[in-house]
Amino acid sequence: MIVPMKKATIVAQAKDAASSVAALRALGVVHVEHVTVPDGADVARVKDDINLMEQAEATLSGFKDKKHFAPALKEDVYDWRKTARHVIDLYKRLEQLQEYSRRISKEIGIWQEWGDFNPDAISRLAHENIFIRLYRIPANEIKNLPQGIIIKKISRSQGVINTAVISTSEIDVGFQQLKLPRTGLKIMRQKLIEDKVVIKSIIDELQKRACCVRRLSEARKELYKQLEFHQALGGMGQAQDLVYLSGYVPQDRADMLFNEAKKEKWGIIINDPSASDDVPTLIRNPEWVSIISPVFKVLEIVPGYKEFDISLWFLVFLSVFFGILIGDAGYGFIFLCLTMFAAAKFKDAPQTRPLFALFYILSSSAIVWGILSATFFGQEWLPAAVKPVLPALRNDGNVQAICFFIGALHLSIAHAWRAITKAPSLAALSDAGWIAILWGSFFLAKTLVLGQNFPVFAKWFFIIGPCMVILFANPHRNIFKALAGGLGSFLLSFVNCFTDVVSYIRLFAVGLATVAVADSFNKMALSIGFGSVFAGIATALILVLGHALNILLGPMSVLVHGVRLNVLEFCGHADVKWSGFEYRPLKEE
Repeated sequence: MIVPMKKATIVAQAKDAASSVAALRALGVVHVEHVTVPDGADVARVKDDINLMEQAEATLSGFKDKKHFAPALKEDVYDWRKTARHVIDLYKRLEQLQEYSRRISKEIGIWQEWGDFNPDAISRLAHENIFIRLYRIPANEIKNLPQGIIIKKISRSQGVINTAVISTSEIDVGFQQLKLPRTGLKIMRQKLIEDKVVIKSIIDELQKRACCVRRLSEARKELYKQLEFHQALGGMGQAQDLVYLSGYVPQDRADMLFNEAKKEKWGIIINDPSASDDVPTLIRNPEWVSIISPVFKVLEIVPGYKEFDISLWFLVFLSVFFGILIGDAGYGFIFLCLTMFAAAKFKDAPQTRPLFALFYILSSSAIVWGILSATFFGQEWLPAAVKPVLPALRNDGNVQAICFFIGALHLSIAHAWRAITKAPSLAALSDAGWIAILWGSFFLAKTLVLGQNFPVFAKWFFIIGPCMVILFANPHRNIFKALAGGLGSFLLSFVNCFTDVVSYIRLFAVGLATVAVADSFNKMALSIGFGSVFAGIATALILVLGHALNILLGPMSVLVHGVRLNVLEFCGHADVKWSGFEYRPLKEE
């Protein structure tokens, strides 16, 4: 559930501003709302340090090498700023050398056809009226060069001759002169070798210092805590000798804040947030429901403070969707084994337990659905003795009808929830009308898609439902305004209501595709058989690689379709727009 919040305004003496913020941070219950834009030298300094740390971390992350296990040097551990700057300087030097080496390599490629010569000697000869110019001249144009010059053919490539023209005066031969390199070929190659040695030493140094990444990451987290402190301090309002800040505190923690204010001799006002306040969202659920929270963190979605917490329904229906979309007990068993292995490997990381608990539930859901439908790595290659617990699940029409039923039920829960929050207002009856329309859409989908007869009683869903929506969607003293608003709401959403129910057929389609792909690999493998060693190896490879591909694609289908049905269809009907932001109190680690 979304925890109710209180808004608090705290007033302290200006001389006690820093100690007051420190006391609030130690208390760790106030989500600070800045009164003014937080700035100042301290904020800028910490931001610069954070940027420095992030650059150093990103740099070292690219140089991790298992060959280097040397522990961090003492100065690396205790002077992270010095380490970060040294790493960044090393990397800048590395980039410069690499760019210079690329340029030299390109130069060598251009001038190696000319052989080694000294450009400085050529320049000195020009002062003695001996001019040596270098040209690339087509072979058939050599004969057209002016008289009175010495022509030295150096090399030939694809009909073009590298030519040195020697004269006692500056003569235009009609071709573009090549600009002399800065150094000769021998010096270029020597410099390239020297740069490669330096580049390797820098890379080795960065690889050795890659062991500092963890410490740098810890230092960066400490800096973020410092930044929060300085932003809270810099964001305080001031009136003469008083400073003040505002923030939000969970309702059940308001007494803690009040007692702290008495202890610190602050002035404090605690009241309910107004409609215009931008209130953070804090979600607290039982531990068994909270296992769905990692999904919300991955998706980076937070419901608004005045919206619904859909954690429970998200967990329940995502588990059902996972079972149908994967649709195979064998795959579910593999997911379960992988989860058990990962949980054992990361048993010392308590933050991963909710995620593993979620995977246990999802894997079990796939196993249950596979057992009910007798689907194990594709069913046709198993002995005929394996029978489904529910034979009806082997009929495509029945599974599609179940998908429509799940859709109607899922979306009805969303409207029922809205109706409860609107009660005792008459507007709650409009959501009851939408529930009737949803179930009418369920029977209509069965008729249009599955060819079943439309029940006579179901027509009342399309009579009573629209009437309730039109009459009560926008309660107003003026009956004409109420009807106009209700009719507009009905016309805008009626078609979407039907299409949303039908969209749940994607569960059947994707689940069928998963089983069909598995069965195709089974048939392909068995067509080769185990008649010889090579045939057996080929068969085993097809089975392993084919099913591995299917297992990898399965969770992607859940992410695309299972999550979508919760985040878009269900939330659209529940009016959850994910417009919130997370409650982050100023606190110490």
